Amino acid sequence: MWLRSGDTSDANNLLSFLSDTFSNLEGKNVSLVRMDSGFCSDEIMSYLEAKNNTSYIIAGRFYQPIQAIAASKDMHWLAVDKGIEISEQRYQAGTWKAPRRLIIIRQKIAERPQAPGRQLRMFAEDDEVNGYRYGAYFTNLNLSAVEVWRLYRGRADAENRIKELKGDFGFDSFNMRSFNGTEASLTFAMLAYNLMAFFRQFILQGKTQQTLSTLRYRVFAIGAYFEKNKSGQTILRLALNLKRRAWFEGLWNTGTNTSPPYKKSIG
Repeated sequence: MWLRSGDTSDANNLLSFLSDTFSNLEGKNVSLVRMDSGFCSDEIMSYLEAKNNTSYIIAGRFYQPIQAIAASKDMHWLAVDKGIEISEQRYQAGTWKAPRRLIIIRQKIAERPQAPGRQLRMFAEDDEVNGYRYGAYFTNLNLSAVEVWRLYRGRADAENRIKELKGDFGFDSFNMRSFNGTEASLTFAMLAYNLMAFFRQFILQGKTQQTLSTLRYRVFAIGAYFEKNKSGQTILRLALNLKRRAWFEGLWNTGTNTSPPYKKSIG
């Protein structure tokens, strides 16, 4: 996570960010870099191609040349599903040293009214072209065009994690008086998020990734108090109903291979 001022573009200083990220992941195999259209530039693609030919899929920006290609009558469209067609070709912008693989998908609005993508403003008067929404992707993968599109479309869990950072950890709801102060606060919030991620992965071991707001009432906000018995041992007494006691005992057993430094009494 890097903090940048709000008046910078998406790709501002991205090469430094990528270099830092790859450095942190040294020794690990990065199978794919997936980026949206805000990062579509020759500079970024050239960097990834030079970085051990790192595989990437980057959404294309619909500048005039890309719109012209998508609307061309020479395009050979392959039907993927009802109302979905795909095509590809090699494309080289004027400032590029070599052409790159460009994949274009179009979805018919009449058959798929909720389809993502954008219409081509240059051809607003062309009823046929205007009846579709388009998407474009640059890639160096050798997979089929359909697999590249499906791979880009499958966002895994990234969007949910971003929403959780904003909703549960306040990533977008505060601003300090200085840039460094804001960066420090966000770093602590990210640290807290990572600790919770480890807790969910290694202690809870559930199939679903519960948010902090759920865990707060399920795991952390439990009525409890300490007391000492006659032998001087400290006892933590937790107020849990019968249905939850076995599950909570399991958390203790998962979290440590040794006995806790104090006795616990659940009831």
